Amino acid sequence: MPVSLPQIDDRESDVPDQDWETVAATLARYVRARTSRHDLVEDVVQETLARLVQQGRQQKLVSVYALGFRIAANLLVDHHRRDRHYSTETEIDHASDAPLPDRVIAGRQELAALTAALDAMPPLRRDVFIRRRLQGQSCASIARDLALNLKAVEKHITRGLADLHRAVILANDAGNDGR
Repeated sequence: MPVSLPQIDDRESDVPDQDWETVAATLARYVRARTSRHDLVEDVVQETLARLVQQGRQQKLVSVYALGFRIAANLLVDHHRRDRHYSTETEIDHASDAPLPDRVIAGRQELAALTAALDAMPPLRRDVFIRRRLQGQSCASIARDLALNLKAVEKHITRGLADLHRAVILANDAGNDGR
């Protein structure tokens, strides 16, 4: 539990004799350590000093620093609340992470074109391509399983990629012509 130091004596007094520059520098260090907003430091220190002087005219201040730190901390909390209120009020983001409808349609058309291109491939090329690109088998294991030369497997993969590339280009050209 924090120890509470007396900050104010209820007797009336003039403004205490203080080195206000030293108090201001100490308060500035205190505020800087508690906020990442450097534009706020001078405002909080100035407002804190004004309130300290006002309190000093009304009552005798027992500890200028204790009261100053408390005022500065409260001002920082007030600024934080005000900023949070304004930021949630003005920065409401209604954007969705879902893709835009035109991208969904384009993706579906591209998928249909790729599926049609896979179906149009010769069965051996399609089998080699699916084993390599979709199932992740090595070229050597595909060659061994299908009793093919390693170079033949590589050519089937290359030609399969070329077929799919042509299908995507044709689908994009058809999509652009329809717009």
